[in-house]
Parts: sequence; C-alpha cells; structure tokens
Amino acid sequence: MQTTEESLSDAIDAAVPLELSLVVPVFNEEESVGPLVDRICAAMAGYPSRWELILVDDGSTDATLANARKNVGRDDLALKIVELQRNFGQTAAMQAGIDTAAGRLIATMDGDLQNDPNDIPAMVVELERRELDLLVGWRQNRQDGLLLRKIPSWCANYLIGRTTGVKLHDYGCSLKIYRASVIKQVKLMGEMHRFIPAWVAGVVPSSRIGEMVVTHHAREHGQSKYGISRTFRVILDLLSVMFFMRYKARPGHFFGSLGLGLGAISALVLVYLFVDKFIMGNDIGTRPMLMVGIVLLLSSVQMITTGILAEMIARTYYRDDASPNYIVRQIFDGSENA
Repeated sequence: MQTTEESLSDAIDAAVPLELSLVVPVFNEEESVGPLVDRICAAMAGYPSRWELILVDDGSTDATLANARKNVGRDDLALKIVELQRNFGQTAAMQAGIDTAAGRLIATMDGDLQNDPNDIPAMVVELERRELDLLVGWRQNRQDGLLLRKIPSWCANYLIGRTTGVKLHDYGCSLKIYRASVIKQVKLMGEMHRFIPAWVAGVVPSSRIGEMVVTHHAREHGQSKYGISRTFRVILDLLSVMFFMRYKARPGHFFGSLGLGLGAISALVLVYLFVDKFIMGNDIGTRPMLMVGIVLLLSSVQMITTGILAEMIARTYYRDDASPNYIVRQIFDGSENA
C-alpha cells in the first residue's frame, strides 16, 4: 500500500510530460534481457527528462518473458512489457512497441546487446540540434562476420539507397530515434523494419532524415536470427517498397501503364498482320506473330482491368485500414502489483 509521500511523488511524475520511449523487441533472448535492462538503466541514469522502457516479447519460447518481468517495479525504471500472443516477427513487434509508446520521442534498438544504449542520449541531442524527424545509427565499426553479415548488408544498403533515394550507410541498424508524431503516421508491415527510413521519407522530406555513428558490439549470447537468406528477402522487399512508394495510392497507374504498353505493341503487330493479309494477300493463319499479337492484346486487357481492381482495393484499404498486424496477450507495467 502506497504512503501519502509516494502517492504525491507518483502524481508529480505523472504531471511531467514523458519525453522518450525506448522500444526493444526481444525474441528468445533469455540470457540477454536482464543485462540489457541493467545497461539501459545505467546509460539513462543521467537523462534529464522522463523516459520509459517498452520491452516487446515477440512470442519467445524460452525464459525471456520471465526474466524481463523480474524488472517490473524497479524504482529506477518505468517499464512496460508487451507480450504478443505468438511470434509475429520483428517488424510487427516494433509496431506494437511504437503503438504503446507515449513519449514525444521514440527510440528503438535490438535486444541482443549489440546496440549500445549509451548512444541514445547523444542521439536525442543530435536529433534536436539538426531538427530531424528520424536519426539512424550507423554501425561504422560493425562487429559481425564479413561473409554472412557485412557483405550482404553492404549490398542491401547500396540497393536500398539507389532505389529509394534516401542515402544512408546503414539501413539495418535498429538503433534509431524518431519523433513520435512522425513514426506513428507510418504503418510497418511484413518484414519492412529495415526500410523504415524509406517509409518515413514518404511522410517527411528526406532532408529531415539523418544518421550518426554509433557503437556496435559483438553478440554475447545466443545466435543471430538472420542469415545469408536475408539478402534474397531484402531484394523481394525492395521491389515491394518501390511499388508502394510510387504507386500505393494509385496502383491503377502502374498496371495501366503496363497494359497500355502491351496494348500498343499488340496494335502494331496486329495492324502489320492486317496489312499483310488484306493488302499484300499473304497467309497469316499459321504465323507465330499472330499468336503473339493476340496474347499481347489479352495481356493488355488483363493489366488494365487489374489496375481498375487495384484502385478499388486501394480505396477500400484507405477507408477501412485500422487493424494492427499483431495481437497483444497482456501488458505488464507494474500496476498489477500496486
């Protein structure tokens, strides 16, 4: 039972605006989650404003959740633990944490102890100094394997930068600082967390997105959740990003342009065959070009009708899209112990 002084202190704390929410998705990190919380508390001990830590347990099958709950009720920490009903993936877990966050600024980082929480206060200062909406960490001295991690990451960063127009050295670094008012306008889907700067560039100018060199540590416990197969998924996701960035609100233009292009080629082929048949008097019944022209015509009609259907679906999406891409089982924030 709380004393009068404790109740008054809680009321004063509640009246102070929450400045920063730190979101950390974790999945099967039972050995890392305890040291992670301790390091975050040590790094944020001198932070001058109110902050909170949000751990999102993404359906862990080990003791990650139990070890995280040991920190609920600590005097030096405002902690929320969001337990998802099953494993939805890092992107959905990050979205769940962002939706739960109440701070004016939101920071995200990995839960494997490779990101250094000591970089967070400096990143907040840099974000405000440069008047940015998103500050991305750059793991300049990355402590990962060259063949399986660094080289695929370099290739992916180059492709993403060339495709999206947002020039950054390290798209894959989870250590980022956002203005909550901006990142809450972006809905993360699929495995698109590595493309967050590109999605943010869809709601703010790319000039308000920056990067800062951060510390990176070698993994201490467990195994990486990523392998060489991630490179191929990045390429597929990149194609989706290209489509959504350019045609999300007007998919009919994409399919319609393909349909009109195929229709123009079909028209040229069929007009040529028409002249060859009825003016030149040649037989065209067995010529492959006739089949090519007909297939192109049918493909053109199919693309145009697909574009019309895509426009209808897009309008339905914008009108009705409000469902999250995750399911929360329970939130632990210490209130159950009050």
